[in-house]
Amino acid sequence: MIKKVSIVSMASISPLGMDENDIWKSYQLAQHNFKERSFGNFKALVSDIRNKDWDHIENLRKVTNYKDLDPSVLMAIAVARKAVKGANWKNTEFGINIGSSRGATSLFEKYHEEFINNAKVKVATLSSPTTTLGNISSWVGHDLQSNGPTISHSITCSTALHAILNGIAWINSGMSNRFLVGGSEASNTPFTIAQMKSLKIYANNKDRFPCKTLDFNKSKNTMILGEGASVFCLEKGKQQNALAFIEGIGYATEPLKHNISISTNADCFQRSMKMAIAQTSKQDIDVIVMHAPGTIKGDLSECRAIQKVFGDKIPALTSNKWKIGHALGASGGLSLEMAIMMMHKNQFISIPFLKDQKYPSKIKKVMVNSVGFGGNAVSILLSLD
Repeated sequence: MIKKVSIVSMASISPLGMDENDIWKSYQLAQHNFKERSFGNFKALVSDIRNKDWDHIENLRKVTNYKDLDPSVLMAIAVARKAVKGANWKNTEFGINIGSSRGATSLFEKYHEEFINNAKVKVATLSSPTTTLGNISSWVGHDLQSNGPTISHSITCSTALHAILNGIAWINSGMSNRFLVGGSEASNTPFTIAQMKSLKIYANNKDRFPCKTLDFNKSKNTMILGEGASVFCLEKGKQQNALAFIEGIGYATEPLKHNISISTNADCFQRSMKMAIAQTSKQDIDVIVMHAPGTIKGDLSECRAIQKVFGDKIPALTSNKWKIGHALGASGGLSLEMAIMMMHKNQFISIPFLKDQKYPSKIKKVMVNSVGFGGNAVSILLSLD
């Protein structure tokens, strides 16, 4: 059992917006945020950050030394500033762990293209320091002038929730009282999209809802990439200004038969969920925010895992990927934000393909799931008290 940790502030940028009120209004709309974009020799559906929010991010380039940073770093800086201000952290003694699945995709693709097209085989001076994965947390630490550890990692699509696990570990070890955690992903780039398409999991339709998350009648995979960043300020114990408390955590991996495989009944999710609710009654869980990427096997295996764990007392199920796509390493953080908003508004955000669910009258405990390539599952249980 972990000691309770408080989430005292959060901030994000995503296709839903950057302001909390805008984000919540976007969740109320029964519509998605996908648009078809051209990526050189091909087109693809993606979910983009809004233009006005990109303007805010690009304005950060006016800061000395920030003009050459990747959008994934700039997004992390923007939301980190907002979260730390919301937490009223005046003291700079806090740690930072912001991860990413892909890191500096825009810059990496730009520099690599310059390299292969340069007869003299030269690359830009800043091509290495601006494309390292540690670039994200180190620049956030620089911007906030923090004095604690600055850590970045990639655990594919469960990166943001693994950052939360790491922050909790530091806090519970007594090595830190506060940690800024989350994920950032600016992955709507040609090579990244092409990689997803090569896996045969990408959506190729223009239906009313092109990403068919938890539609168990779909005959094709329908994952769509999105982008965004989300961070959370964690503090030791139960704080009076807490937005929510982390009551339980779970994590697990499973042996792979293929690089992107997951078992039929998502064994990793079964173990992570059981660990997260080990000291909580199953009947007390009101909602599960699922990973549910919109793929046939991914959606179904996670749902089977939930059935194995909860039996005939399954909580209400939802996900935001039908609306904003899969933001890879940042996706778990955006799911966590959605969970906290539902608890505060006491309003369930439904999903178009699950019409026969019984919605909870009160939302006090929500579990959030995330998993990435490699079978790295994380489950986090949130509560309001």
